[in-house]
Amino acid sequence: MNILTKFSIGQYVDGNRSWLRVVDSRLKIISVLIFLITPIWAGTLWRLSLVVCLIILTFVSLLPSRVWWRSLVFLVGLSLLVGFLSLIATSDVQTLDIPLRDPNELNLALESQVKWNILEIPSKKIGFIVLGPYYLSRKAFELGIKTSTLIFTVIHSVNLMLLTTLQEDIVWALSWFMNPLRKIGLPVDKWLFQLLLALRFIPLVQEELQNILKSVSVRSINLRSLGFKKSFNVLLTVFERLFKNIFLRIDQGADSLLSKKNILIKTDRFKTCEKKNYPTFIFNSLSICFICIAIFLRKQYGAL
Repeated sequence: MNILTKFSIGQYVDGNRSWLRVVDSRLKIISVLIFLITPIWAGTLWRLSLVVCLIILTFVSLLPSRVWWRSLVFLVGLSLLVGFLSLIATSDVQTLDIPLRDPNELNLALESQVKWNILEIPSKKIGFIVLGPYYLSRKAFELGIKTSTLIFTVIHSVNLMLLTTLQEDIVWALSWFMNPLRKIGLPVDKWLFQLLLALRFIPLVQEELQNILKSVSVRSINLRSLGFKKSFNVLLTVFERLFKNIFLRIDQGADSLLSKKNILIKTDRFKTCEKKNYPTFIFNSLSICFICIAIFLRKQYGAL
């Protein structure tokens, strides 16, 4: 299986079918920051709304389904798994979700503890196996939603931007925002050049992972016949080989940069000269409206 084409995560896919491609890269960065920053100190309703908004945005973006459906399904499964693990790991922890009170009111607080749980399963004995008791508290339920929605919004929002935006456009947009820092003497161009190298290094990591998986599949290793210890040793060897190959790519890239005596870094040359037409103006205006509406709704309904 070709990971680079099947799972296009973090890499630009060329095309002209999606309207997201014509939106200004500066507006895309602001929109992504909304998905990254607004969940902080936000309630469950706002976090779920961001997930629904991202899914709707993915379907109406007119991107080919073969580009995003595998990564979307994988990301939804990963988010649900992490949310479920965080839910069951903290469900039995009983917390006093009340402000600091007088010690005389402690008995009253303990009596009302039943209201803090969404689900309570008493202990049951089936043969020689004892199951329970199990408590699903509100805090555990909220923590599960927070972790799952945070993983989905962080990864998928950035992935949508990387799918439809050239890496040079992202670097130029960031340089536009960081222009005041350049005036006070900070090496903004070097930082952005390192970011550009990191963005271009993502497909190399996916390629190395693909090569490792192909090498393992060709050898037809039967993990069941090896046993637990030997199978675990094989997995450790595979991960060790993967990181060695990645570090080798990094070393080769560093040597190629050091071989050049003078590296001229100018982010201004990354600015694309796009034709300003009517559809571009409409989509940029709608993006600005979306940003303003999102900030307003977060202020009104997104608090804890």
